[in-house]
Amino acid sequence: MENEELLDQQEQARLEEKAQKLLEEKDSESRTRTYTGPMGTAVTILLCIWTVFQLYFTTLGTISAINLRAFHCIFLLVFTFLLYPTYKKERRVRTFPPVWDIALMVLGAATFGYLILNYTRVAQNGGRVTDFELLIAAAAVVVVFEAARRASGNLAVLALIFLAYNWFGQYLPGRLGHNGFTLKRILVNLFWGTQGLLGTGIGVSATYIFLFVVFGAFLKYSGFSKFINDFSLTLVGQSPGGPAKVAVLASALMGMINGSAIANVATTGTITIPLMKQTGYKKEFAGAVEAVASTGGQFCPPIMGAVGFVMAEFLNLSYTAVMLAAIIPAFLYYLGLLFAVHFEAKRLGLSGLSKENIPDAMKVLKEQGHLVLPLVVLIALMFMGYTPLFAAVFSIFATVAASWLRKETRMTWDKIVAATVEGAKGAVSVGVCCVIIGVIIGTVTLTSLGLNMGYLILALVENSNIYITGLLVMVMSTILGMGVPGVAAYVIVQAVAVPVLIKVGVLDISAHMFCLIYACLSNITPPVAMSSYVAAGIAGSNQTKTGLLSVRLGLIGFLIPFFFLDNPVLLIGADPAFTLADSLMAMVTASVGTIALVGGLEGWLLRRCNVAERLILIGVAPLMLYPGAVTDGIGLAVLAAVLVVQYVRRKGDKAPQSV
Repeated sequence: MENEELLDQQEQARLEEKAQKLLEEKDSESRTRTYTGPMGTAVTILLCIWTVFQLYFTTLGTISAINLRAFHCIFLLVFTFLLYPTYKKERRVRTFPPVWDIALMVLGAATFGYLILNYTRVAQNGGRVTDFELLIAAAAVVVVFEAARRASGNLAVLALIFLAYNWFGQYLPGRLGHNGFTLKRILVNLFWGTQGLLGTGIGVSATYIFLFVVFGAFLKYSGFSKFINDFSLTLVGQSPGGPAKVAVLASALMGMINGSAIANVATTGTITIPLMKQTGYKKEFAGAVEAVASTGGQFCPPIMGAVGFVMAEFLNLSYTAVMLAAIIPAFLYYLGLLFAVHFEAKRLGLSGLSKENIPDAMKVLKEQGHLVLPLVVLIALMFMGYTPLFAAVFSIFATVAASWLRKETRMTWDKIVAATVEGAKGAVSVGVCCVIIGVIIGTVTLTSLGLNMGYLILALVENSNIYITGLLVMVMSTILGMGVPGVAAYVIVQAVAVPVLIKVGVLDISAHMFCLIYACLSNITPPVAMSSYVAAGIAGSNQTKTGLLSVRLGLIGFLIPFFFLDNPVLLIGADPAFTLADSLMAMVTASVGTIALVGGLEGWLLRRCNVAERLILIGVAPLMLYPGAVTDGIGLAVLAAVLVVQYVRRKGDKAPQSV
């Protein structure tokens, strides 16, 4: 028995090592240096100082928005050049950073430090700057691009294309062309303006993103992730295909906290994917389930991977309004995934885990249930009207306090420091993405690219058809979001795509939610399905097959946004014309449609479906997903007929055969 446990531990360690290598290969933000000796201690102290700085000035301290963003940029650049290697194969364990990185740190701090000291004067002068200040701006842009190249990879290339558009757009014909801009105009816009490097993207990073990434790290070190896994096992572990359902629940809960689908796959996937394979699921299916479950967490309330707070900022709404609007789409997404793994288990004849492998529910709640208190505190404070920033900071301290309720989960000083360091490190890559996004947003603002893109799409769509426009925006959103963290993907997409949807009559919140979901789903959309490819690596499956299967399992997520484009009843509170009762009724019928769609795709409902039944179920799904009494009535009648036929056939299967 001891030998078996030792082998299991060795296999788990091997999988975790493999997952880390895959993460570093596919995700540039995971490639970091480790320092030994005094330098290691110095980095830890600096990360803790940064965290204290951010906590103080986003709650009690007083500082202007521009200065907070500039200081945040300084910290981001310093830690990027400290932690991220210059090239992939650079030696990772070091005693001191390379000389060129020290020079880049100094240059980054000097440029943004100069801005802090002189921004007020430049603003009062109407944005007029000297040649030296243009040189400062140029140096800052170059340093930011180098930081983005190391920490975000693909996003730096995309930003470079947008930057080039400032100059070369004047040579493009038609609506995508512009009159051209001088180097001075571009640099002033990007560095000294409020729509460039110090725009909305970095503003969100300096507040919501940083705090919630740190909050997620504290939850992890308190043992919350273990509680999620154990509690999920008690809920669905014994049902058919139990391990896959555990993966769905655990990955959803962790994904909404950490906001990184790829990192979530690499952490929870090392546990859930082997369990699914042992149960009898094919390796491609196991990898796809983990990828789809981890991806949906980015638009799953109550935290939505911090993206919801960004959306609330753009919409000038309370976070509660955004969270309520996301409930039904997220519920339908995970309902579809849960039924997909259930039907697949029934089709393959799989069982759940044995009772002895399932922890006792009461014991789990008694020993670990207190760890959910920080989430309860967070949600309660926001519903009471406190700002998300105050709620996040208070919840970080609540996490430490909750962990002390039992000796087994108590966060020691070492764990608190480790959580602080991991949280601050985790905020670096996303923060750098938000800085470089300023180049994209600044270009869109200066050149009116968003409006021009909208006019181009509208010119292609006859009579401004809302669904064809939505289809084009979906493709644009998915492409722009590929290989980019969820928050960064949404910020890019909303700048270009949201105005297009609003132009054809879509409500603001519906347009933003539409773009958010597709930006997130780009993580499972080939050919750059990062989450699917990392999951495939852990599962040892074919990347292409896993990616395509991920799209099939997450298909309901690709469909739902089209059903709230012109009928936002599926977004609770989005339109005053619809009551809560209207939205809940629409959710019930849409749930039936979701199950029908999954049944048709998986080939199982009450029993194995024939081809005709599968086609009928797939055809019924859109009737039920579209909110309307007539379509619901037709869909229910057809679905009832299929259920009756399946029930009769199932009884025939069970009847004793005569000899």
